[in-house]
Amino acid sequence: QSLNTQITPRCSLNTFCNVCVTAQNELAGRGVGICDELITLEVMSPDVCDLTLIDLPGIARVPVNGQPDDIEKQIKRLIMKYIEKQETINMVVVPCNIDIATTEALIMAQKVDPEGKRTVGILTKPDLIDRGTETTIMDIAQNKTIPLRKGYIMVKCRGQHQINEKISLEEAAQKERDFFQKHNFFRCLLNEDKATIKSLAVKLTQHLVDHIKKSLPQLNEQIKKQVWDLRNDLKECEAGPPQDPKGAKKFLTETLIGFINQIKYISAGELIIEENLFVQLRMEFKKWNDHLNERKPSCQYIFIFKKHNIKEITFNQNYRGRELLGFSNYKMFEVVLQKHVATLKEPAIDLLSAIKGIFMFNIFLDKIYNIQSVQQEKAEKRISEQFEMEDMIFTQDPIYLKSLKEITKETFSEEQLPLFDKKCKYGEMLQAYYEIVVQRMADQLPMMITLFMLKQTAHLLSIDMLSLLDGANVSELLFEDSDVGKKRRDLHARLDRMRIGQEKISNFI
Repeated sequence: QSLNTQITPRCSLNTFCNVCVTAQNELAGRGVGICDELITLEVMSPDVCDLTLIDLPGIARVPVNGQPDDIEKQIKRLIMKYIEKQETINMVVVPCNIDIATTEALIMAQKVDPEGKRTVGILTKPDLIDRGTETTIMDIAQNKTIPLRKGYIMVKCRGQHQINEKISLEEAAQKERDFFQKHNFFRCLLNEDKATIKSLAVKLTQHLVDHIKKSLPQLNEQIKKQVWDLRNDLKECEAGPPQDPKGAKKFLTETLIGFINQIKYISAGELIIEENLFVQLRMEFKKWNDHLNERKPSCQYIFIFKKHNIKEITFNQNYRGRELLGFSNYKMFEVVLQKHVATLKEPAIDLLSAIKGIFMFNIFLDKIYNIQSVQQEKAEKRISEQFEMEDMIFTQDPIYLKSLKEITKETFSEEQLPLFDKKCKYGEMLQAYYEIVVQRMADQLPMMITLFMLKQTAHLLSIDMLSLLDGANVSELLFEDSDVGKKRRDLHARLDRMRIGQEKISNFI
């Protein structure tokens, strides 16, 4: 809600007071509590200072007239909301007839401004001090007791009797000046421009100007940051589609080509985005390679082939063929490898699912999801075929011989290879062949998955995107959510205001 009332110069003070009371009652309730909303009064006149004053409520310690129990806490929170801002100058009003050191307002001001750089002390009611305390009050006014960078100013406002007598502000100002001129102790403050409301207004204006000048560089940096943030926000909804059909068709074509190029660069690893796709792929492929190495034939399999062990007898009896005693059975070697390699199939399918999850996390669109679902089925089929081939247990003799040499640390030729047809050597032979499987699978599966899930997906998606241009409803494809357009207009308007602010500030820096 808002309450707009124009106060003309002809309006009486009572009219103004009634308007303020009405606004207070609407915002905070009839004499009950407080609220954070401001009642703004603009006084426009060639005879007034250029100041913006915020009159904060006094601290109430005891709830009265139905006020909430935490009224003191609410008021302090409201006061802190304004005085902690570095752009403000805090005026701490302290009556001369109380101990300034225990004043709650000054204590709060010192918390947010410990060096007193933006705090002004206002000493009121100098006519109510006890005799003999003038020297103490003068020490405060001379900034000797609790020093503040901006010092203290003493004022004598109209009393309630003068208000009731409807004494004008001009007459009250003259009476205030007469009071200080006739006072034996406070007369010097008048000569130092540290007394009267008029001196306060002039000094506050100067303090505000000086404070603004000091704050301008910081304010300029804040505006620069906001401009930067606004530009980044605009990138997300920059340059909406043109309204004319020809421009809209061109915009759609350029958008699709740009999208296709991005997909192409991403799939080729040439586009470095915030979360690099290939960095994530390498991490998953490394996990696959580590898993292969961790699954190398364990001591359990090697132990089976060793002599003088009950497991060897059981194993030989289970896998013995039609050969006579003393002859080796290749089937024994083959079955162990087949079973061991078969355990890798499920982790291979898990790798495929993990890679698909990475692609969908980076670029999630319904079309991509549909294409990748089809590609995933193809990749799973190829992985199954790969494991069917691995079930054949085959490699070239030179490759196997090289691996066997590395395992046994022995040097021999292909002619000597039949000498290894002994059960005591099956452990080394098993490890040698599995090393070859690891080398094949460590490279082939990542290449296979990358082919189906990335390269072919990018190609199919590009074709699908280009097909949109064939008889497409351009208006439907470029339909923009109204919220997006509204956000873009709002961001542009804010950016324009920030630029104007930068230009104006630059004239004073």
